[in-house]
Amino acid sequence: MNNKSLVKLSNIIGIISIILLVYWVFVFISITVFGLKVFKENITETFYLSVVGILALMFGSLIINIMFNLTRIAEKHNKDDLNVSKRRSKKLGLLFALSFPLIFGLLFAGDYLTSKKKEKMLISSAKEIIESNKEKSDKLLNYSFNESWIIETNDILALYSKTDKHFPCVSVIVSDSIDKSKVFLGFRDYYGKLNDTIQPIKKDFILKTTKVEREYLYKVFFKNLDEVRFSASDGRYELFYPYIKDGKRIVLYFSDYQRYGKIGS
Repeated sequence: MNNKSLVKLSNIIGIISIILLVYWVFVFISITVFGLKVFKENITETFYLSVVGILALMFGSLIINIMFNLTRIAEKHNKDDLNVSKRRSKKLGLLFALSFPLIFGLLFAGDYLTSKKKEKMLISSAKEIIESNKEKSDKLLNYSFNESWIIETNDILALYSKTDKHFPCVSVIVSDSIDKSKVFLGFRDYYGKLNDTIQPIKKDFILKTTKVEREYLYKVFFKNLDEVRFSASDGRYELFYPYIKDGKRIVLYFSDYQRYGKIGS
């Protein structure tokens, strides 16, 4: 193998390595900034080595610079056609630039598919848990702000959360009023005991919500809406699941959080 072949081979290896590294950093920045959930955990964790990748990119740029200088020497020595090489470089550069929007689109598509898969899975699991525990679910409908109902609800929710690994957090949302103002109360963890000297206070159970969530809950409790609400943001998945029977209604709130994601996870 002559010098010209060695220079071309080293250029090919160097350019491919740099392009792959640029793509790697681009993908990392995209999923970090936009909170996309596309890859498995081990790949996600590997992205945190991007600092080393940046240093490698800088070093690779230096090597590429040296290799191109060697290429020019080799081309001049062998009287190669520089114009053909320039036209080829422009085409490759254009294809390289256009590849970034394509990758970005694929990442968003992967995140969207992950969210849709998660939504279907959560709704299916929520329905199965409620229907397989009809008696306990019906007890939740008999809301009354007293210590007995709160403690029993806490025990039922603990059962729900342990039944399905996709629901580490389950709570019950009800509608009530405080000083003639309508409020939404959320019940999940209660550490008091029955007939405790310190009785529960309604204000302590007021559910913190966003404007969109309050509008949704208002429609469920006062406009007879019976649709579920699913949201996904930066690895956090939330499902509001209305449960209605005999004119009574509550909303079961299921949530899941994962630091990583993949299609079908």
